[in-house]
Amino acid sequence: MRHKKYGALIALNASLVGVLLLVSLPAGAEAQQGTASTRGRGNYTMVAGQIQGSSEDAVWIVDAANEEIMAMRWDLSRQDVQFLGFSPFSMSPNQ
Repeated sequence: MRHKKYGALIALNASLVGVLLLVSLPAGAEAQQGTASTRGRGNYTMVAGQIQGSSEDAVWIVDAANEEIMAMRWDLSRQDVQFLGFSPFSMSPNQ
């Protein structure tokens, strides 16, 4: 009788361990389906410099892959990053 109980408990524990392993495995990653409006992966360069007519400095972030540029600065009074502007640009030699 004891062997049947031990066998049943071992089988139950093994099945619980199996369920635990299945639940704890990470879900498979799937890529998003690409569309015509999907942004490409960026190639970023960040440059700091002084703003003309101001005593404050700014940071320009250039995304060469998507041909975009944006500027930001640190606002000391609010202790926050202030967005200054965004602009697309073209690096093609014909324009």
